[in-house]
Order: sequence, then C-alpha cells, then structure tokens
Amino acid sequence: MMEQVETIIRRLTSFPMASGLASRLAARHLERKGIDPTPLLLKADISPRSLAEYGRISVKAQVHFLDLASRAAGDEWMGLTLANECELREMGMLYYAAASSTHLGDALKRLSRYVRLGNEALVVRLQERSSISVELSYSGVQRHQDRHQMELLAFAVLRLCRKLVGRNLTPIKMKFTHHRSGDLSQIRRLFGCEVEFDANADEILFDVNVMALPLVAGDPFLNELIVKMCDEAVAVRSKNVSPFRTVVENIIGPLLPHAEATAKTVAEQLGLSERTFARRLAAEGLSFSEVLDQLRRDLAIRYLEEDLQASQIAWRLGFQQPSSFSHACRRWTGKSPLEFRRTRVSAMSAVVDGSTFSI
Repeated sequence: MMEQVETIIRRLTSFPMASGLASRLAARHLERKGIDPTPLLLKADISPRSLAEYGRISVKAQVHFLDLASRAAGDEWMGLTLANECELREMGMLYYAAASSTHLGDALKRLSRYVRLGNEALVVRLQERSSISVELSYSGVQRHQDRHQMELLAFAVLRLCRKLVGRNLTPIKMKFTHHRSGDLSQIRRLFGCEVEFDANADEILFDVNVMALPLVAGDPFLNELIVKMCDEAVAVRSKNVSPFRTVVENIIGPLLPHAEATAKTVAEQLGLSERTFARRLAAEGLSFSEVLDQLRRDLAIRYLEEDLQASQIAWRLGFQQPSSFSHACRRWTGKSPLEFRRTRVSAMSAVVDGSTFSI
C-alpha cells in the first residue's frame, strides 16, 4: 500500500508548477467565443476551481490545455492570440520588477532572475555577443510537446519590452526550436522581423544598443522595494518549496473557502494516514500548520492586489470572521489589510502611466 502511495506522490510531484496565468487567459478566451473550457481543463488534468482560485498548476498540464484550447477555438496561433490580448500587469510582481527598472537591460535581468516565481519550468538567459540574446528554455518539461506556450512567452516578453520603452521595438530575429510551416505572415508581422523555426534554440535577438534604452516609467524607489520582495520570495521558495509541498498546497487551495483545509482531509486525498502525512512533511522540515499559514499569506497578498473586499478575502482563505483575517494580515505584514493595500497597490500603480502600447 505504501509503495502505491509513494508512486502516486512521485507522479504528482514530478512536474514543475506555474501560476496558471496562460491557462486562465486561454479559458477566458474560450468563454468569449462561447466555448465551455471546463471539459478541456479536466481533460488536461487541471482543476477548474483551483485555476479560478489562483492555485498553482502543472506546467505540463498547461501545455496540454493550450493545445486543446487551440483546437477547440480553431486557432493554430493560440499562444500569439493570448499574448496579444493579455494585460501585461497580470504578470504581477514580475511585471513591476521589470517596469520600475531604469533601463531595458536592467528590466531583462530582473525578468531572467525572477521568472521562475511564475513558471518553475521556464529559464531565461541573457547573452551579449554581437547582439543581445534573450534565450528561453524549459527545465523539467519536454520542449517538443509544446508550441503555444513558448510562442506566448516569447511574444509576451517582446510586448513587455515594447511597453517599457514606449516604442515599437523590433528584434533582429526570432527563433523557435519547434516546427511550423505554411503561412507565417501573422507571426512575422507581430514580431516585426524574420522568424525561424526548427532552430537550435528559442531566442529573441536584439541589437546590443537596446540594453541602454531608458524605461518610460522607471522608479528606482519602487524598484528597490519590489526587488527586495522578489528576492525574499525566491529565497523562501528555494528553501521551503519541495515538489511534495507543492502538491499539498494544490490540495489545500480549493479547500480553503469551505473551511475544510485540515491535515486529516489533505492526508485522505493523498491516500495517507495523518501520522504518515505528518512524518512526510517533517522529513522536509515542514508542518501542516506552517504550509497552511504561508499559503494563506501568499494568497492574501495576491488578493489584496486585486479589488477584493477584506470579507471576501477572509472567506477565500477560510477565516470564519473578517477580524480573524485582519489579525493574520497584521501578523504577516505588520499592517491591516487596508493599510497594506494603500502602501503596496498605490505604489505599484504609480509605475503605470495609464497608457497602453497597441500592437
């Protein structure tokens, strides 16, 4: 029995996780077209409720869902469509870390350092030779199974660069390792350059001078704050986040609004006894209460950055009373929910000048 349980856990923990932004974009796109995304999410092994509640999902499952969504919508360029539609600020802290930098080179360095906070499989490398190479690659995910996510990521990076410098920045060349044939005019028009498929790397090539381009909304004070927060998040996840912990968090997330996030319930869903479950966590230096508390904290910060009332956040996190959430928020951040939102959200909003770049 224990061998079977361990096999299930290894299967569940064998893939990197993501924030699910690409999947949420695809689900919303399908809904606008009158297509119910739920059957496709389930087919890709993604919980619709977990996705809606910002639970982390398997990158492999996300790749599968984007492919299913592409077929259902009849859009062979689904990744480009989603990257073109999305509000870049949905990238969250990653967006603000880049947008508050001084020059584009600094923004790209921030992107390469912190991108795995949103997608554990994604690696971004900057190389400066005769040109600037922004190389995208996967760790722990089979690249050959994907087209749409990589195209989405690449075009989102280019859109971000264009927005930050306030002009239609054109790469020297775009390269993808996967195969495409037929009419390539759409992707060439969007990137504004030659696009090579069946290449030896996924990369965007820029002129070396782009690194020195100033950003239209750089804010060194905000950048210092955001970078500090991102560094702390990287340190915490590097130290505390294991594949098993990620599975536990993913089970806890949907249980929170129903006040059912108990060690007993999570252990049952894993097919473990409470004692074995506790031992498994303890072996990684964790306890259930610690995992639950830190997950609530992470979700609270995300929800406070959105237009949600404290009572709504309290319910989503499984607190019986808004006052209980307020006490927890003070313990986590040193501020009440209102104070936290005023200092953080208003500061982030200051980065954005209200203009949008149209592609």
